[in-house]
Amino acid sequence: MTAKTLFEKVWERHEVVPETPDTPAVLYIDLHLAHEVTSPQAFSVLRGRGLQVRRPDRTLVTMDHSTPTETSQVFGGVPIALESAAKQVRQLELNCAEFGLDLIGLRDERRGIVHVIGPELGATQPGKTIVCGDSHTSTHGAFGALAFGIGTTEVGYVLATQCLLQRKPRTLAIEFAGQLGPGVTAKDLVLAVIGQIGVNGGTGHVIEFRGPAIEAMSMDERMTICNMSIEAGARAGMVAPDETTFAYLKGRPRAPQGEDWDRAIADWRTLASDPGAVFDRTVHIDAGAIEPMITYGTNPGMVVPISGGVPDRPGDAVFARALSYMGLEPGQSLRDRPVQVVFIGSCTNARLSDLELAARVFAGHKVAPGVRALVVPGSQQIKREAEALGLAKIFTDAGAEWRESGCSMCLGMNGDTVDPGLYCVSTSNRNFEGRQGAGSRTLLASPATAAAAAIRGRVTDPREFIH
Repeated sequence: MTAKTLFEKVWERHEVVPETPDTPAVLYIDLHLAHEVTSPQAFSVLRGRGLQVRRPDRTLVTMDHSTPTETSQVFGGVPIALESAAKQVRQLELNCAEFGLDLIGLRDERRGIVHVIGPELGATQPGKTIVCGDSHTSTHGAFGALAFGIGTTEVGYVLATQCLLQRKPRTLAIEFAGQLGPGVTAKDLVLAVIGQIGVNGGTGHVIEFRGPAIEAMSMDERMTICNMSIEAGARAGMVAPDETTFAYLKGRPRAPQGEDWDRAIADWRTLASDPGAVFDRTVHIDAGAIEPMITYGTNPGMVVPISGGVPDRPGDAVFARALSYMGLEPGQSLRDRPVQVVFIGSCTNARLSDLELAARVFAGHKVAPGVRALVVPGSQQIKREAEALGLAKIFTDAGAEWRESGCSMCLGMNGDTVDPGLYCVSTSNRNFEGRQGAGSRTLLASPATAAAAAIRGRVTDPREFIH
């Protein structure tokens, strides 16, 4: 029998009609995640064609991108300040009521960022195909699921048919030797990967992250890595399920229970890539050589170790434009560069362990004068847990703002933005021009690096605080 990769096993289980040279495959979708931004047009198509949602039970809907994070606008009775955001929230409520979908609404205790609550509820499971109208659906691949973002038109297809037309991607194994050093995080690892292979390095491929550094990681850390596989151009990122995966899922509301759990575990154990399985490409990286990383440009591949400097690419007009936008020059060091805003949150780094790491740095310190620090949990459940553990008090005692859950300052469409020309050290996943607000300058980094920058008021090596 031919040895197969994790990806091939999941793909073959869901292939309704194989692809041909002329037509893509028809792929069955186990779980469709939806939110308020990319779904309105899809519902309009269903309405216009007289169609219903084929499998409401396989559709999980929440609101996160446009939702405010100020408590007064969520629970205090104050109207949502942005009219566009309020309209999207209201339209999602109407659409879910009309099509019979269970909505995790604005004031629901289960609400949060869609890629945080899917795993949190146990809806994300090994071996599933998972889609959402959002690029960072790749997050769920940390569980051994095949998960990827789709466009608005495709959202309509899945709502109507529970299937999707797809060309089969190639496979890319990224093998990590060794372990991460003290103060170096999963975020640093994935930024280092993107820096090495480039923002197009994974194009047309599904990445499987492998090796002892991955096996040693928590599910939160694995989700951070798979979350940003899209930033390397990959269709998806995956990690083989193991005992860490099973321990995370056990007992969660939407995970299998009782005898179903035992059967599920037995099946999930078969998903790992077979010994001798052949990947189309393999990249080897020494995890032990990775330092805390930080971006300097306008895509996540423009990244350097925190001890490094801005490189030079003579004759590259795109590179020159990025440096001009960022107000930087070749040869400059990012370390000690003043920053005005720090954002800790997003579907990349707003889980409980991320907040615990940031709190370790913040503890006993104050946010530097002139710096605004915003800490936004990934879900309401994480918010409650962080408050119960005293993390929220550490943040507020330090002078940081503590908010309700949501996408927040990851993207400038909910009221949380960075002013033009200001530098923001952000734990989010994209540093495109204007991503956090018109003229904003984003430096992507880990929660530890972000917290250290908030305290010092400048880009700082987090290892000064974490020993």
